[in-house]
Amino acid sequence: MTKADFLRKISSRKFWALTAGFVGSLLLAFNVGENEIAQVTAVLTAFGSIAVYILAEASVDKAALSKTEGDA
Repeated sequence: MTKADFLRKISSRKFWALTAGFVGSLLLAFNVGENEIAQVTAVLTAFGSIAVYILAEASVDKAALSKTEGDA
């Protein structure tokens, strides 16, 4: 797996939804309280949103830079 493949995978909203659901299910299976499960899921979802935003902005910046360099 290349770095680009890895970044594409972790920038997927589906990946973060899967991660939050999987971890939430594991916590439920280990009888963790509902409040703690909600907190962990919220943190994972927030982290996923930040990761997707950062990687999307980096992609936009890279495309803009490539276009600028191509015009020069």
